[in-house]
Amino acid sequence: MKQIIIIGAGGHSAEIDDYFQYAKKKLQDFGMEIRGYIDDNALSYGNYDFTAPFLGHIQSHVIQQDVYYIMGIANLKYRRPIIERFLAAGAVFTTFIHPDAYISASSKIGAGVVIAPGVNVGPKVSIGNFTLINSRSSMGHDTKVGAYNFICPNVCFSGFTVVGDENLFGVNSATIPGIQIGNRNKIAAGVVLDKNVGDDEVVFYRFKEKVIAIPKSQ
Repeated sequence: MKQIIIIGAGGHSAEIDDYFQYAKKKLQDFGMEIRGYIDDNALSYGNYDFTAPFLGHIQSHVIQQDVYYIMGIANLKYRRPIIERFLAAGAVFTTFIHPDAYISASSKIGAGVVIAPGVNVGPKVSIGNFTLINSRSSMGHDTKVGAYNFICPNVCFSGFTVVGDENLFGVNSATIPGIQIGNRNKIAAGVVLDKNVGDDEVVFYRFKEKVIAIPKSQ
């Protein structure tokens, strides 16, 4: 039985806790168990009904060799620095795929990836290390996603999309086929990308008022 420590004790970690409990009920050979949670804000732990104990702070945590780790912090500002510090200290991360996700047999999933329920990962898709794919997102065929990306619920990448590292994709954002996105971008909720995106950009809609003239009745 793999023992798991979740890094973080906020809302995203609470979702992972729920995923684990669901998987344990659905899969007889699930083979993972949460040992506990670590967070530098101990008060966060008390906001949710976690099924495993609070184990202390991230900063003072001593890496344990008999467990695997999963990143449970959503904020991109903290995810990569903490993961890299833990890796340098000898931590081993594991991947979690929700049993209600569809993963093509020809896809490739990296280390430390978390895939939520309802996700579709199509043929010849590759997902880089430590990327989070939230619920009901769809990765179209031949899509290439890099490392440390945070993909919010209902995101849709059309076929042959190429994504770099450390990007944030807001709820309901999407790409048309063949779009390329660089690194460290923030794509706002609801945006449909029909042009390539470079590095360090923020992409959002600038809504304009639409005036509708209604003729007076005679």
